[in-house]
Amino acid sequence: MATPIALAWGSVSVTGNYRENNEDRCFVEPQGRFFLVADGMGGQSAGEKASELAIDLVKERLAKFDFEKADAARATAAIDAAVGHANTEIMALGELEARYRSMGTTIAYVVHGKPGLIVGNVGDSRVYRLRNGQLDRLTKDHSLTQALVDAGTISPEEALTHRYKNVLYKYLGAKEGSQGTEARVIPPHSGDRYLICSDGVTDGLSDSSLVPLLAADGNPQQMAERIVEAALGGGSRDNVTCVVIHVR
Repeated sequence: MATPIALAWGSVSVTGNYRENNEDRCFVEPQGRFFLVADGMGGQSAGEKASELAIDLVKERLAKFDFEKADAARATAAIDAAVGHANTEIMALGELEARYRSMGTTIAYVVHGKPGLIVGNVGDSRVYRLRNGQLDRLTKDHSLTQALVDAGTISPEEALTHRYKNVLYKYLGAKEGSQGTEARVIPPHSGDRYLICSDGVTDGLSDSSLVPLLAADGNPQQMAERIVEAALGGGSRDNVTCVVIHVR
């Protein structure tokens, strides 16, 4: 049996004010079994193709797996295998077709199953949790700036405006993309609120400014719409995508 909780959710994905096309994708499994956000890159149609492939291939694999019966080890292995398969296919298409040669994508997810909520990512799309007024980022960016912060070379404040801010060392479309999603199992608590987002959200909003948006009254769809609106108002120059999940 899955953890006896109920989830409610909402999602929004917009092109934004500065881009001509939307390279982001998101997917919510109709029964709330899993939630995905991908942010493609590569220019022209390549970014759109990469994120579309990632979502389609990962959801196809996850839909076939029974997360209500699997322990944490089996569940996380299934997720990593699904993401690794998507990475292999994206790399293969990039080698076959010149127009997709430079494509890649991030992916971030929340999966609901027997162990609880499983979260993870590849790239710099993120998962946050708001619990009792405290916001925690549950994923780690696979960016050069985050690596520099981890090494103590630059401060977190300097990372916000660093020239390598958007350069990733791990994403789907590169061999490192098959090295796992650093999955974490989170015991769900009633009242928790989760946010899965592309970096279009965090380009326009600081972590601290997310707190009142996630803590506000309203259903998850209203909350997702407010977050996207606030990110655009905050100057985000990217596509903006988020999924908001409430635990009841």
